[in-house]
Amino acid sequence: KKQTAYMAPTEILASQHYMTIRTLLRSNAVALLTSSRSEVNGAPCSRAELQRQIAGNDIDLVIGTHALIQEDVRFLDLAFAIVDEQHRFGVEQRKKLRAMSGNPETLPHLLSMTATPIPRTLALTIFGDLDLSILDEKPQNRTPIQTRRASLTNLESVFSHIQSEVQSGHQAFVVCPLIQESDILPRSSAESVYAEWKQRMPNIRMELLHGKMKTADKESTMQQFYGHNIDVLIATAVIEVGVDVPNATMMVILGAERFGLAQLHQFRGRVGRAEHASYCYVIPDDDNSGRERIDAFVASNDGFQLAEFDLQSRGPGEVYGRRQSGIPNFNVATLQDAHMIQRAQQLTRNILERDSTLTTFPILQQRVHQFLEQLHLE
Repeated sequence: KKQTAYMAPTEILASQHYMTIRTLLRSNAVALLTSSRSEVNGAPCSRAELQRQIAGNDIDLVIGTHALIQEDVRFLDLAFAIVDEQHRFGVEQRKKLRAMSGNPETLPHLLSMTATPIPRTLALTIFGDLDLSILDEKPQNRTPIQTRRASLTNLESVFSHIQSEVQSGHQAFVVCPLIQESDILPRSSAESVYAEWKQRMPNIRMELLHGKMKTADKESTMQQFYGHNIDVLIATAVIEVGVDVPNATMMVILGAERFGLAQLHQFRGRVGRAEHASYCYVIPDDDNSGRERIDAFVASNDGFQLAEFDLQSRGPGEVYGRRQSGIPNFNVATLQDAHMIQRAQQLTRNILERDSTLTTFPILQQRVHQFLEQLHLE
């Protein structure tokens, strides 16, 4: 039998997927593997025992974090690799997951998922090396999230809006780029914002969440937020993915110029997950820094459109290498030459249909082999 690996970027998200999928695949052996947890079908076990079961093909599906790609994890016959929120993983990490087949003669099928394709991914799509499926339908009764730009000088209006949402029975996120204060960002650290805002809004149940907290404390805080025992959660980027709180209707992003478009879009996606009207405030520390990127974010709720903007402004990275951004040095075409790209794709398909081994095209075959020596395609 074949095996499947499902890699998510955080323990919170991996655990959420594990609980959901385990109820759907009751007749299969489904395991969870993170840096702090290992269990099979709801029963805790040692990491060594789980590794033994994976290597012996006793596990059908393993859901986990980066722990999946450690050297001591070996699959007997990995046939399907899933990367969730793929913009959170680097090229080498995604490549390593796919290389863990256990069978040297096969390469696992790969499914990459993200709400906002990073530029390199979009470039590969343009060049025909990825098959793309766009799921752009919204669930019923969802209203578009209203995104607004604010400044540190008019925080009173933001406080007032938070108070209004909480009084209506809803909840809010506040995201900060750092945990502690620094000389660079003295006002936008999670700890300083938590202390200041708790004093400004003493009637609101407010808590702090960040990556340096113990796993048990993070899970406890999230469970309290899920259960509506917390009104406002002051957090770092740890809540970027895997947090599904339908009652949350407001997202405030401080130090917004410090985040990329993919992160901003993911933060915004933490609200608007039910029929309630929802809002996202982006508040930069410097009104002039990253203005074009923030303006694009405020103007569009479309993740694919934002990725296209990112592609044009940052470039696709080394399509054949490991960088994720930077304008490439193309000798002939630019990324805006869509017609030429489509024509090149068609010519490529025609050649491969005639001779998939390129034996009758020796010069082309040689060049392709040279590329493959340094190439990593998703």
